[in-house]
Amino acid sequence: MAYPNLQAFIDRLETGGELLRIKTYVDPILEMAEITDRVSKSGDQNKALLFENTGYDFPVLMNAYGSERRMCMALGVEHLDDITREIENLFKLLTSPKHGILDKLGMLPKLSQFASWMPSVQRKRGACQEVVMTDPDLGKLPIIKCWPLDGGPFLTLPIIHTKDPGTGIRNVGMYRMQVFGPRLTAMHWHRHKVSARHFAEYKKRGLIMPVAVALGGDPVYAYAATAPLPENVDEYMLAGFLRKKKVELVRCLTQPDIEVPADADIIIEGYVEPNEEPLWEGPFGDHTGYYSLPDWYPRFHVTAITHRRRAVYPATIVGIPPQEDAWLGKATERIFLAPIKITLVPEIVDMEMPVEGVFHNLVIARIQKDYPGQGLKVMNAMWGAGQMMFNKILVLTDGEAPLSDYAALARYVFRHCNVATDVAFASGPMDVLDHSCSALGFGGKMCIDGTAKSSEELDARYVWGAFNGLGADFPTVKAVRQILDLPCLIVSVEKTRPFHIRELHDEICIRPEAGGLKMILYVDHTVDPGDLGVALWRFCNNLDPKRDHFLFERGLPDGRMFACLGLDGTTKTRSLDGFERDWPNIIVSDDATIQKVDAKWGELGMGPFLSSPSLRFKEQLYGGEAVAAVK
Repeated sequence: MAYPNLQAFIDRLETGGELLRIKTYVDPILEMAEITDRVSKSGDQNKALLFENTGYDFPVLMNAYGSERRMCMALGVEHLDDITREIENLFKLLTSPKHGILDKLGMLPKLSQFASWMPSVQRKRGACQEVVMTDPDLGKLPIIKCWPLDGGPFLTLPIIHTKDPGTGIRNVGMYRMQVFGPRLTAMHWHRHKVSARHFAEYKKRGLIMPVAVALGGDPVYAYAATAPLPENVDEYMLAGFLRKKKVELVRCLTQPDIEVPADADIIIEGYVEPNEEPLWEGPFGDHTGYYSLPDWYPRFHVTAITHRRRAVYPATIVGIPPQEDAWLGKATERIFLAPIKITLVPEIVDMEMPVEGVFHNLVIARIQKDYPGQGLKVMNAMWGAGQMMFNKILVLTDGEAPLSDYAALARYVFRHCNVATDVAFASGPMDVLDHSCSALGFGGKMCIDGTAKSSEELDARYVWGAFNGLGADFPTVKAVRQILDLPCLIVSVEKTRPFHIRELHDEICIRPEAGGLKMILYVDHTVDPGDLGVALWRFCNNLDPKRDHFLFERGLPDGRMFACLGLDGTTKTRSLDGFERDWPNIIVSDDATIQKVDAKWGELGMGPFLSSPSLRFKEQLYGGEAVAAVK
C-alpha cells in the first residue's frame, strides 16, 4: 500500500485507533522524548504521538512505528510474515525451470510489475518543494534532544541520500545528525556504511560531496533507509516493492545531482567537504541503551531547506529497550529471512532477534539439520552475510517450538548443548556502537549450537547431574537467579579485584552441588537477576564472548567430566580488567524532565498516568556523565 504522504499515514493511524494528538505545548528538548519513552513501554497505552503544539510551525510525529500493528500499517500488510512469503514466492518464480515459450511468456506480467516499482525522476518540482526557505535555518525545525547527556539536538529519522562519484549509484541510509548551527550538522556515518565509502571516494578525488536529507513522506522510506540491503541495490527499489508503486523522485534545487522523494515532508540540501576539519560529535543515547561516546565526524553544510505545505516533522528516540526501533528491527528480521534462506543459508527455517539483544547482539536461528557439523556451517555462513557480520551471540536450534517461545527454546538448547564442545568462539567485525570490544569495531563472537547431535558430534565423557541450588554464601555475590528450571544461573557480583569473576566461577563450580550447572552469566551488582529482561540486556551489551568466557572442567570419580561455562557480562574497567577504552553509562532521563512531565501529564489527554521508565534504572548508573565513573 502506497501512502501519498506522511499525513495520509497519520490519518490511517488515527482511524485505526493508533494515534494520540497532544495539543498541550511540549518542549522538543527532552520532554517529547520522555513522554514517548513512557508510552513506548506502556503496553495498552502504546500509541503513535502527534505533538501539535511544539513552539514551531511543524507538528512532530513520534512512535509511529512503535508496535507490530503500526509497523504492518506502515508497510501496508496484515502481518510481517506476508512479506516473507511474497519474497519466497518471487524467488521461486524467478528460479523455477522454464520449459517452454509459454512458461517464459508467463513471466512477462510479473516482470512488467517489477518495472512499475522502479524509481523514476520527474522533471517538475515535487510537493516537498512547495515552500522554499529564503534563509535556510535548522533552528526553524522542531529538532528534538532525546537524553540529558546528548551533545545537543539531533535529527533522528533523516533519510540521507548520497551517490558514488564514479558510478552515480545512489545510496539511501539513516545516520543521526547533531545540529551545531543554523546551517551546520555532523554526519554520523560509520566506516562500514556505504555513504562513508562514498565520502572516502570523494575525498580521494578531491571533490565536494553533495548530500540531501529527506524527512517524512511515505513511511516505507524511513524503513528502506535502515534495511540491510547489498551495496549498489537501490533502497527505493525495495520501497517500490513494499508499497507496490514506484517512488517518484525530484532533483534538489541547490544539489541537482541528488534526487529525493517528491512526496517527502521536508528536504535539507547540502554538502560535505571531505578535506574540512571534522566535528567532535556526541555523546548520544543510542539504541543499545547506552550512550555512544563522542568522536570525530564530517561536517554537513546546509544550502537549502524546502518543505510541503502542512509538513510534519518525524522523529524517534532510541534507548533502553523496548523502543520504536525494535519494530523496525523486527520488520528487517522477517523481510530478510527469505533472502538469507534462499541465497546464503538454505537450511535456515526461522530467525528471531530478541529485543534484549538490541538487534546484533543476540540472534536465534532454527535450522533443518541433516548432517554433523551443520551448525558450524550455518554459523560461518551467517557471520559472513552482510550486516550479520556484526552479530555477537548466535544461538542455533533444530527444535519444533516457535522461536518466540523462549522457555521451550531455552530448554531444548540446554538439553542438546555440551558447553565444552558445542560453543564456538571467534573474532571479527563488530558494530562500532559495541562498547564491550577491546578495540573499536573488532571483538569476539559466540555460537551456541543447541541442535540435536548425531553420534559423530557427541562426547560421552561429559555428564551433568541435577541442580538443587548453591549451598554456600559468597561475600561479593549480591543475588543469584536460576533461569526457569534450566542449568543456568544469573549471578550479580560486586567486583573488587582483578580476575574476580574467573576466580569466583572456579569457587562456585568446584562445589559438588554445582554439578548440574552448564552455564553461569555474571552481571554487575547493581543489576537485579530477577528482572530477567533487563539482566539479559545488560549482559549482552557488556560481554565480549571470546575475551570474557572461562570454561571450568573437573574430573569425576567415575572418570567422566563436568564442565560449566562462565560468561562475564559485567562492566569492564582499567584497574580490574585491563580495559583501556572509556565505558559508557546507560541512558536515563534527568530528574527535572521527569518532574516536568509528571506535572503536565493531566493536561496531555493521554489517559492514566505513566511513570518514567528511567526511575527503575537510576541505581544502575555509574556517576552522572555519559562516560561511566569507573576506574
